[in-house]
Amino acid sequence: MKERQDAWTEEDDLLLAETILRHVREGSTQLNAFEEVGDKLNRTSAACGFRWNAVVRNNYQKALELARKQRKQRQRSLGKHQQVKKTLLYKPTVPSIKDLGINAIESNKDVTLDQVVSFLQSLQQNTSNIDFLHKENERLRKENEEMSKQNKTFSENISKLQQSSISIQEDYDTLMKIMNRARKLVLIEEEQSPTTAFKMDKNGNLEKMAK
Repeated sequence: MKERQDAWTEEDDLLLAETILRHVREGSTQLNAFEEVGDKLNRTSAACGFRWNAVVRNNYQKALELARKQRKQRQRSLGKHQQVKKTLLYKPTVPSIKDLGINAIESNKDVTLDQVVSFLQSLQQNTSNIDFLHKENERLRKENEEMSKQNKTFSENISKLQQSSISIQEDYDTLMKIMNRARKLVLIEEEQSPTTAFKMDKNGNLEKMAK
């Protein structure tokens, strides 16, 4: 029965992160990775999942995104673009009655109270793991819905920005046409207007000269 309660070390966190990244990269699941780490560290998969989501994951966001991209590239190379089934890399050992030493029926030996308690505790732990899987699935479902809403909002904002950019470009083109017309009119008026000459009379006054 896994009952380890000591604090997580840096080596434990590193093992947890490396195992999860490997599972994601090779097309397995994080839950399957929790099982593997739990067996290696003598911890429950639920404890590993909590440690990952609460502490370790924040330090490996870029690595996790890279692992997901590598998984997609691997799937494309295999020619499986859609509906790719997860491949579990680790098969946890489910304790049985024989594993716990409760084989009195076959060997006609008495079952001890400790063996019964240990077996019941393992069943309870399996139930806890199932509850954790349900909660994790619900969390991922809500996270996916939230991301879908954000993507929709982003798409709408991009569409508005594109429309605004088009309007600005049209206004700019219209303004340039007006300025070009005004510039041409000024040039035409300057060409058509006669040059006026002046001369000074005896009294010092200026008067126009006929051209």
